[in-house]
Order: sequence, then C-alpha cells, then structure tokens
Amino acid sequence: MHEMANVYFYGKHYSVPAELTIMTAMEYAGYELVRGCGCRHGFCGACATVYRVAGKTKLHACLACQTQVEDGMYVATLPFFPTNKRAYELDNIRPTKQIMMQLYPEIYACIGCNACTKSCARELNVMQYIAYAQRDELEKCAHESFDCVSCGICVSRCPAGISHPLVGLLARRLTGKYLQPETEHNIRRALSIGNGEFDELVEAMMATPPEEMKELYNTREIEE
Repeated sequence: MHEMANVYFYGKHYSVPAELTIMTAMEYAGYELVRGCGCRHGFCGACATVYRVAGKTKLHACLACQTQVEDGMYVATLPFFPTNKRAYELDNIRPTKQIMMQLYPEIYACIGCNACTKSCARELNVMQYIAYAQRDELEKCAHESFDCVSCGICVSRCPAGISHPLVGLLARRLTGKYLQPETEHNIRRALSIGNGEFDELVEAMMATPPEEMKELYNTREIEE
C-alpha cells in the first residue's frame, strides 16, 4: 500500500503515490513526457515546472525530475520561455572586454532584484554570475554558472529580460576555447577519435542491448 497524494496536473485531479517526483507522478497519471527531458532521451532542464499548493499563495518554480509531489499541489509545466539568443561563430569572437556588451547588452539593465537566484532550481547564484559577466570576468562567470541546465526559470522571472543561461553558456564557451590551458590527454584523445581508433568500439556499443548498456553504465569506473 502506498500513501497517496491528491494533485492537479493542468487543473485535472489525480491521486498518485506520495513518494513520486512530479515527473514520475505525471507518468503514473498517464502523461507521456515527449518534450525532450534529459532523462527521457532529451536535454536536462526541459522539465521546468511551476506549482502552487492549495491554500497557499506562493508560486514555486522547480524541476519536475527532482521535486516530490505533495498533497494539494497544482502543477503546470513551463513551456519554452523566449530568450534573446544571439548568433555568433565561436571561432570569430574572442574573450574581449566588449564581447558581453556586444552580444548581451541587456545584462547591464540588471536591477539587482535577485529574482533569478531565488527562482533557480539548481540553487545557483545567478545574479552573481551575471555580475561577473558585467565586469568581463568570464572565467568566474563560467565557474559560477557551470551547473546551469538552461531550464529558463530565471529568465521567466527577470524584469530586465536577461537571458541568464545564454550569458553563462557564452562565458563557458569562451573560457573553454580561449582562456583555459590545453590538456595533453584531451588533445591525444581528440586525435585518437579523429583517426578512427574508437570506431569499432562505438559500433559494438551501438549493437549492445539497452539492458546491458545500463549495467555497463551502473558499474563503470568513476574517476575521483
């Protein structure tokens, strides 16, 4: 027997096991998650969700994969939120002091309300990495935003219209390509891949049944 919770998905009532996450509870209720969620063959961050608990006024934002249901929860997933994605070729730009001003000038309209940080489902200090971007401290911005999954919740709460995940992504790309020193083992591995040394291994893995692949993944060696 499971303890059950009364929840509402898009306004419709369901009774679901109370130990489930919002994501698995939606699947329990019959919803098929096909919007590209990372743990459903897509990309992480696609399960951005908003909810309110009956009798309370606060509106919560979260990721459905990591938030447990609770009784009286009213849930709606957050669809793709418009962002100001700028087009650029990484080979044609450099980590200059003007690059953020050129591509994402709206970061300088930040009013310091900290709504982005308060709403972050990953508990990142979003306003801090935007401040680093404002000061052209790209490596610090990259480090502070490293765990961002681009769910867009911060963007939906920002009165200045800042596309925080894209600013962090640009900082990480510039840092990785131009500011971080090259590592010899990565260079060797890239050359090995380019020379086709792993082609047979990849083909063998592609032919491996899914259950065997799961076992290989679960028993893999993890570097400390």
